[in-house]
Amino acid sequence: MAERLGRTFLDLDLEIERREGRSISQIFGEKGELYFRQQEHALTAELKLVGNMVVSPGGGWVSDPENVALVRPPSQLIYLRVRPETALKRLGPLRSMRPLLTRPDPLSELKRLLEARQAAYEGADHVIDTELFAMQRVIENVMELAPGVR
Repeated sequence: MAERLGRTFLDLDLEIERREGRSISQIFGEKGELYFRQQEHALTAELKLVGNMVVSPGGGWVSDPENVALVRPPSQLIYLRVRPETALKRLGPLRSMRPLLTRPDPLSELKRLLEARQAAYEGADHVIDTELFAMQRVIENVMELAPGVR
């Protein structure tokens, strides 16, 4: 989508990893989730000054209303909805990179996280069900539903 819009794309988690010089799992293990969430918030504040980007935050980002308040307006939030079972399948071996999913029952953890975050996710400007669509169709849906991002 960023490419089609001629905008820079940034994955918040990958940028935090780059700046910290370690993985999200290491950050969680060494400094805790609170520290990570503080870094996430600080980076969001920094990116607001840059603007005109497509940003992919991690799943917990939206749980902090202050993050949302930093970017709204002018940003539009788009929730790409997927069932926990599908998300876990799509993650495959990359699941090990998600610290909250390294617990004994990752599917139950995903369900718990979804339940806790559901209201925040559904508060997005646009909700797109990605369950049955290929990535290209999801991008087309985003482009159709979010004309204001052009």
